[in-house]
Amino acid sequence: MLENFFLLVFLALGGSAVAGSVRVISQGNEALVERLGSYNKKLEPGLNFVLPFLDKLVYQETIREKVLDIPPQKCITRDNVGIEVDAVVYWRIVDMEKAWYKVEHLQSAMVNLVLTQIRSEMGQLELDKTFTARSQINEMLLRDLDIATDPWGVKVTRVELRDIIPSQTVRESMELQMSAERRRRAAILTSEGERESAVNSARGKAEAQILDAEARQKATILQAEAQQKTIVLQAQAERQQQVLKAQATAEAMQIITNTLKNEPEAQEVLQFLLAQNYLEMGVKIGSSDSSKVMFMDPRSIPATLEGMRSIVSDATGVNSNPLFGNEMPTNNNRPN
Repeated sequence: MLENFFLLVFLALGGSAVAGSVRVISQGNEALVERLGSYNKKLEPGLNFVLPFLDKLVYQETIREKVLDIPPQKCITRDNVGIEVDAVVYWRIVDMEKAWYKVEHLQSAMVNLVLTQIRSEMGQLELDKTFTARSQINEMLLRDLDIATDPWGVKVTRVELRDIIPSQTVRESMELQMSAERRRRAAILTSEGERESAVNSARGKAEAQILDAEARQKATILQAEAQQKTIVLQAQAERQQQVLKAQATAEAMQIITNTLKNEPEAQEVLQFLLAQNYLEMGVKIGSSDSSKVMFMDPRSIPATLEGMRSIVSDATGVNSNPLFGNEMPTNNNRPN
């Protein structure tokens, strides 16, 4: 009976020892094992074995990326303005042994470190730059935190400032400032619009005057060219008319000369026509608007007619004339 009792105790202790020697670590986690109070090894994901009663699982944590929420805190900027800032930090453990043995309460230490770094960075900037340089602040915080947490076996992957909230008094001042700035910009835009309008109006008037002057200049040039062409055409027409008149006169003289040569009795007819034309010319001169009084001795009319007859006689005696195409008589052919 006693032997059965010891057997049961041995089996219970043996089963407990076997059960305590098996450790299963989930994927994405790691665990640290101490043997007799000192660090022994790190357990990887999967099935692991430890010595019962000697090895102890002291720390197990995930190595996946985690989010650390930083509560709002008050900061003072470089220009002595109070603001409230909160942030979010993304981090993960890269060395489980350092995360357990190099720092106590890792997450609390990281929160305090982030708060300190945020106060430090905000104290180096003025209020206006804290709103415009948010990405630069995030980069500086990331760099400083990554360096500070490296001895703890932690990798900070990202830092994001969420809200930067000034105090109520500062917000009211900023609203007044923004309102004044908007009014100033509106006034500037209005004045610039009026100036542009005036400039455009003056430019339009100047361009209109230039176009009008150019149009008048072109019209004057075209008119002068038209007048010049008209004068040239009139001169050409008058010259052509004079040429035609000269040709007609030459042909008439040629016909008269030939007629006088061939028909001697035509000389008397020519004399009659000349006398008639002479008298008609006097009638026309007397009947014109600018009438002139011509005094002529009636006794001189026969002498005038006789002079015309002599002129005609001389014309009929001409045998050589470039106009008539005949040769003039030489001195040897004249009667003595």
